[in-house]
Parts: sequence; structure tokens; C-alpha cells
Amino acid sequence: MRTFTLLFSALVLSTTAMAQAVATFESPALPVADTYYVNYSAPGTDVGFNDGLAHFPCVYDTSGGYSFWSYGFAYSNMTDSVTSGFGNQYAAKTAIGYNVSAQYAVAYCYSPVTFTNTMNLSLIGAAIGEPVSGFYVTNSTYAYNSIRSGDAFARKFHDGDWFLLTVKGYTAGGLTTDSVNFYLADYRFTDSSMNYIVKNWQWVNLSSLGHVDSLQFQLTSTDNGSFGMNTPAYFCMDNFTTNEGDVAVKNIPSQYMAKAYPNPAVNTLYVDITDDTVQQVSIMDMTGNVLGVYNVTGRHVEINTSALAAGMYTLQLMGSGKSVTTKFVKQ
Repeated sequence: MRTFTLLFSALVLSTTAMAQAVATFESPALPVADTYYVNYSAPGTDVGFNDGLAHFPCVYDTSGGYSFWSYGFAYSNMTDSVTSGFGNQYAAKTAIGYNVSAQYAVAYCYSPVTFTNTMNLSLIGAAIGEPVSGFYVTNSTYAYNSIRSGDAFARKFHDGDWFLLTVKGYTAGGLTTDSVNFYLADYRFTDSSMNYIVKNWQWVNLSSLGHVDSLQFQLTSTDNGSFGMNTPAYFCMDNFTTNEGDVAVKNIPSQYMAKAYPNPAVNTLYVDITDDTVQQVSIMDMTGNVLGVYNVTGRHVEINTSALAAGMYTLQLMGSGKSVTTKFVKQ
């Protein structure tokens, strides 16, 4: 039986890596501070933009005598991380782009076809059919404040709640079987002091999706009503990184360093941790249900997996308001 070690890190290492194109959302530069991209020239159609090797759709509408954002991506340099409500929908909670850059993208995740909180992004040029490295993500001010305090449409989060971004890939028009989950807010911890809402830029690794032509983004939440999700369906993105062929190894800044082994696991999964900020390790099934939570008191965690059914699971490391996940197989 082959045994693999899982490395927890946003640093992807291999003998080769892909030449990369990064959508930084810095060009074209917005003309003034605290504004955002709006194009009302063709309401009801895609007036989005290309950056790096991806097309970011954007649809506006002007029905009813006023203009409103239907769905898609906008790029922004808004710095208001305080004001709550729909009127501040274009601001990131960070108040600035990744690595102190001026601009970033804001995504409003909605499908007018399925009436669900899903949205697609297309790869272009040399990125078509290649793996996607990933992107940095954080909450919008609108979503963050709504989760923290509640508003006229959504309730304040309490223990057991979560706000989840799921990314899937399309190849030749069909969805791939793999997906990447990232919790923008997670209140499911046994120790409620571990509950968090993401408010800094965090890397989402999409390399596990394999070769794709486009991506689907989906937002889900535990706060739902008769008209669907109550939590504002927004997230913010920066440095969306696509691949376009093999070159020397490229590095992406890491968040945590750890390793988990063996994979597949039979009766025990071992997690060796080298990052002092990691406070908790969790096991989840593929639907996001938490099956076990283990407090980190040292550099080594042993998890009894004998009671788990055979299949794939998610292992999550948590600490300092950050999280990173990987998958393992129980044999």
C-alpha cells in the first residue's frame, strides 16, 4: 500500500510548476479613491472585464428606472470597513487589497437562471484547460458586519452557524467531481472562543481541481429563509492566479506548515504541526459536518480514525482567525 504525507501550506512544491498569470485588479486604475467599477452601458448583458487570464463577468440592470448590480465581479478601492448595510456592498473588510495593494475584486454571487447563490468565471487564452493555483479571499464589509451583528434581512450568527464558499471546476462543459471549501465564517467549534469571521486576506488553493476551463463559485449559509440565503452573498478576491505551462517552481506565501500521515489512514491519523498559531484540528465529512475537534497542546496530534467509515474526509487546521484544509482518505 502506498502511503502519502499531506503538507498543509499555501506553498505548492513539485519538480516543476506552471508559468503563472495573476489578476491583480490594479488595471485599469480607478480614477479616484473610494470608488468602484460600474458599467451601465449595456444593462442585462455581461459588461465584465478581463484580467490576467480570466474573464470576470459583471451584469447590471436598469429596470424600474434605477441601476442595480445583478451579479458578477466589480473591482474596487473602497476603504470603508465600518459602515454596515447594502449601501456599502463594494467594500472589503480589510479596507485594502492583498499585500497593501489599492484595488481588489468584489463578487456578488447569484444566478438569475437557478436563483441560487452561484456564479461562473471563465478562463481565457493559455489558462484554458490548465490547473488554477488559487486566489486570496476575504469577507466584504457588508457580509462581515451582517454575520457579526445581524441586519434587516439576516440574523446575527450564533453557535453552529457557518458561511461557506465552495469552488468547483468545469471541463468541457461538465462539472468536475472535486471541490474546494473555504469557510468565510465558522461558529461550529466546541470552544466558542474559536468561532471566527474572516477579516484578512487568506489564500485558497485550487490546484486540487485539476485541469479546468472555468470555475463555479457557490455561497451557502446556515441562515436561510423562504427566499433563499439571508446572509449577504458577497466575497472579495485578489491575486487570482492561473497557470499556462511548465516552468521552474514558483512560490506562494504559506499560511501554516504541517503534515498529516498516513494517507490513506486506517486506525490513526498523525498530524505534526510546526506553526505555533495552530490551536485546533478538526475532521469533517464531505458535506461539511464536523465529526471531531482536537485541541492542539503540542507539536504532535494523534487522531483515532477507526470509527470513521471508509471514504474521503477534510482535515482543517485553525488558529488566529485563519484556517487551512486538506483532504485525506480513510481506508
